[in-house]
Amino acid sequence: MATVKKLISLDERIANELEAVSQALHKTQKEVIETALDFYFDYTDTVVADQVVNEIKSGTMKIYDAKDVYAELGIQI
Repeated sequence: MATVKKLISLDERIANELEAVSQALHKTQKEVIETALDFYFDYTDTVVADQVVNEIKSGTMKIYDAKDVYAELGIQI
């Protein structure tokens, strides 16, 4: 996987906690941040999925049958 550099600014309290956690876990700050972001992205995936389900249930998001979509697009399965 390619590595991309990002420059970010952190609140001093968060930066200090990051340093303490990385030392306690014997991991680099980069590893701690990547792990934290992976957990956060997994969490937000469930939040978005719940939103979609709620929108479908409330009728604000319409769903289409795959066969109808394929037919509309001229795709034969």
